Amino acid sequence: MNSQVTAHRPQGCAKVSARSLSVHYGEKHALQAVDLDIRAGEVTALIGPSGCGKSTFLRCINRMNDMVEGAKVSGSLTLDGSDIYDRALDVVQLRARVGMVFQKPNPFPKSIYDNIAYGPRIHGLARDQNELDEIVMTSLERAGLLAEVKDRLTESGTSLSGGQQQRLCIARAIAVGPEVILMDEPCSALDPIATAKVEELIDDLRENYTIVIVTHSMQQAARVSQRTAFFHLGKLIEVSDTEQIFTNPQQPLTQGYITGRFG
Repeated sequence: MNSQVTAHRPQGCAKVSARSLSVHYGEKHALQAVDLDIRAGEVTALIGPSGCGKSTFLRCINRMNDMVEGAKVSGSLTLDGSDIYDRALDVVQLRARVGMVFQKPNPFPKSIYDNIAYGPRIHGLARDQNELDEIVMTSLERAGLLAEVKDRLTESGTSLSGGQQQRLCIARAIAVGPEVILMDEPCSALDPIATAKVEELIDDLRENYTIVIVTHSMQQAARVSQRTAFFHLGKLIEVSDTEQIFTNPQQPLTQGYITGRFG
């Protein structure tokens, strides 16, 4: 199987659908009956104050909340119409289809090459060394990193700058041929120049992937996304085209947040 070929839904169709999605962490009701469609081939930004449920929603999509003790998920969440929380579902395969890029770059303590090759190796995506080489090079190129590291592939991934490390992590996510890429504040640890490179990359990647990004920066949401969802105290308050959210929000809470009255 070629890891770079992914199943695509027509742009604008719902790739991920949540209905009455709720999450409890013990007694805390972190997400409350959220209905939200993530459209294929678009970047959807999740915004809102700290602790409002946006990262919790993001982590439901690849079942990262399974790792949180006391987490309980209810309601419905589907990927291409299939239940993400179906007990028969192989979570390893789900996480190959739904890649994740974290807030802080987290390259493995391995060479740049082996960072990218790790996923394709464990998923058996390459039949031989040539195919593996091709996946690594294609992933680095798609992540806008190949020109900078092509002569350094045996060096440690941790030797790169912060911005390069984050693009390496994006390349690592791409290497297993995901359909959805989740990004949890991917630029919060980066300087403005590295941030601009990652934002440019996000714009390029949406041609091939559905992207969901959690961001504290409303300017970033406005720059990179086509749709924006505003969360507050565990509830989805409003979702619409990004331009509409930032120029003519329908809910007073949304208006208050984007004008800086609270945050």
